[in-house]
Amino acid sequence: MIALSLAEIAAVVGGQTHDIPDPSVQVTGPVVRDSREVVPGSLFAAFVGERVDGHDFAARVVEAGAVAVLASRPVGVPAIVVEDVQTALGALARHVVRRLGATLVALTGSAGKTSTKDLIAQVLRRKAPTVFTPGSLNNEIGLPLTALSATEETRFLVLEMGARGIGHIRYLTGLTPPSVGLVLNVGTAHIGEFGGREQIAEAKGELVEALPRAEDGGVAILNADDPLVRAMAPRTKAKVVLFGESAEADVRAENVRLTDSGQPAFRLHTPSGASDVTMRLYGEHHVSNALAAAAVAHELGMSAEEIALALSEAGSLSRWRMEVTERPDGVTIVNDAYNANPESMRAALRALAAMGKGRRTWAVLGKMAELGDEALAEHDAVGRLAVRLNVSKLVAVGGIEASWLQLGAYNEGSWGEESVHVSDAQAAIDLLRSELRPGDVVLVKASRSVGLESVAQALVEAGTGRGVDAR
Repeated sequence: MIALSLAEIAAVVGGQTHDIPDPSVQVTGPVVRDSREVVPGSLFAAFVGERVDGHDFAARVVEAGAVAVLASRPVGVPAIVVEDVQTALGALARHVVRRLGATLVALTGSAGKTSTKDLIAQVLRRKAPTVFTPGSLNNEIGLPLTALSATEETRFLVLEMGARGIGHIRYLTGLTPPSVGLVLNVGTAHIGEFGGREQIAEAKGELVEALPRAEDGGVAILNADDPLVRAMAPRTKAKVVLFGESAEADVRAENVRLTDSGQPAFRLHTPSGASDVTMRLYGEHHVSNALAAAAVAHELGMSAEEIALALSEAGSLSRWRMEVTERPDGVTIVNDAYNANPESMRAALRALAAMGKGRRTWAVLGKMAELGDEALAEHDAVGRLAVRLNVSKLVAVGGIEASWLQLGAYNEGSWGEESVHVSDAQAAIDLLRSELRPGDVVLVKASRSVGLESVAQALVEAGTGRGVDAR
């Protein structure tokens, strides 16, 4: 974080100083909420969780070098006491962002946010120092913590914004007002909480409503291939830039294809030129993500050639998102187990089919959460798609949702040993250990709550002879 005195922080957040001998002492390190991340100069934000109260760690973090604790009650060590720690954290982030003078890029969407955010960051940091959301810390706590990690040298701040209801993105943009806003897509993720895709579009569109006018530097970057996203254009006074494979897109892809290993290649077209891209990531769905990143970078002054080179060299920065591991015995493990929704499931299955040409393919799939009344139909559809893509083996893991996956595969013509329903991750591990053969490709994917990353980890470890299981 940029250096701020405890007195200034207390004034910004409307707090009272307690047990602070010298309010002029500065916070020079990061603002953290995990006591294990404290370094000398830190400010520790003490949140009260369901199982852990951050206030209980106050003495420990000060001993580790924290300058003070942002707390909701006195803790016997230097502290700034506020009514609500989350509100105070947001106010501090808003203050720091105003001081920075960096260009703030915000993005949202139903699928692909984290992968696209990682691409944008890898492209922009070739131009200037860039800070971006780690992993998927895209909520009312993770977003201000990311903003507070910026320094005086930061020129681009790339923030992923998630939403589980109307008003969530409006709140986040109030904390960290962007000048560039990107909406990737409107899908069915969290549809059970929103109630429908139109409501999801209403929530995602709050991002473009928060942008400055075009004459003040506001830029709304919208997916030309998604009608609900494209329809957001009248909701903003910012400059509108379209990306996609549509001929009407300002930044578009032509001659899209997959390499033999399943990596996308295409000709990138921008208003100022064109250049060829061959990505290191897997799956055709990354073409749209790359175009979104290219549109952002082009608006911020990068050439087509610079963007294409950066996209071609970009890798995956976040765990368990199409992580590809080649075992010594020739088995390929694709760990995409961080999360799942119908759109990302379909994209991952298509990537598996592309990677597995001429090889035996396994789809180890589990529950997609928060689909509400659409859950049965969506799980059934994913099971059917696995069959249509000629996936060799479907392993459905878990409870009722997994049975719907297998039912869809069965109704599409997957009988006998082509699909199987197992109770849990360990059962899947046991099955795969006994049946995998050299050259097989295994995709592992489900919502985060299912914990299927343990399956991918066990299979990777099995290739080294260490034999980790999920117990």
